[in-house]
Amino acid sequence: MTQEVFLLSYTKYGDHDAVLHCFCRENGFESFFAKGIYAPKNKKKAFLFPLNELLLYTSDKKKNIQNVIKLEQRNSDLFTSDIRKNSILFFISDLLNQVLRNENQNQNIYSEISLFLSQLQMDNFQSHLIFIFRLLKQQGLQPLFSDKTYLNPESGNFEETESHHFFDKDISAIWKELIVSQNPYDIKLSRFGKQNFLDSILVYYHYHFTDFREPKSLEIIKEIF
Repeated sequence: MTQEVFLLSYTKYGDHDAVLHCFCRENGFESFFAKGIYAPKNKKKAFLFPLNELLLYTSDKKKNIQNVIKLEQRNSDLFTSDIRKNSILFFISDLLNQVLRNENQNQNIYSEISLFLSQLQMDNFQSHLIFIFRLLKQQGLQPLFSDKTYLNPESGNFEETESHHFFDKDISAIWKELIVSQNPYDIKLSRFGKQNFLDSILVYYHYHFTDFREPKSLEIIKEIF
């Protein structure tokens, strides 16, 4: 069986093996056992990079996990020495590893990840913010547009009074702009707007994804951007 996947995370198993946690084009979230990936002569361990798109050749599923017979990298351009891009990749992969755990086949999400990566490759350094906003729509969690001023992050509705200090008039206006935009990746946010919008969307995720925690690399993202 052949699977197109994005690598979200991995866990080293013993000295030479690893369990890969991936989002698959065909099957959604799934884990795979990669035997010998850390063997001294195996150069494929360099492929274990957040959101690297891989082509996995796997055996039939046994004991609820498939064995990887062979893996190839689909997009060699993803690798970068740019610390800003690397930080974004770690941040998004950590977030996706949480919120996609129970996601079955969803090719729209797979395509959305591809679009985000293409934006990042074009040096769009607010692409991570737009992506995690757009992911809400794919999950059926995006707020509905309203003429009311303030977004209530718990209900997902706009209201006339402010219900959370992270959702003031300015930040709620950014949410509105993104909701109605045909090309949200083209919207430019100020540094102040980026940081406050990030704070607001993580609050929104806390309300709408059970046991959501802030990605480990959040502080690095805030320092860099």
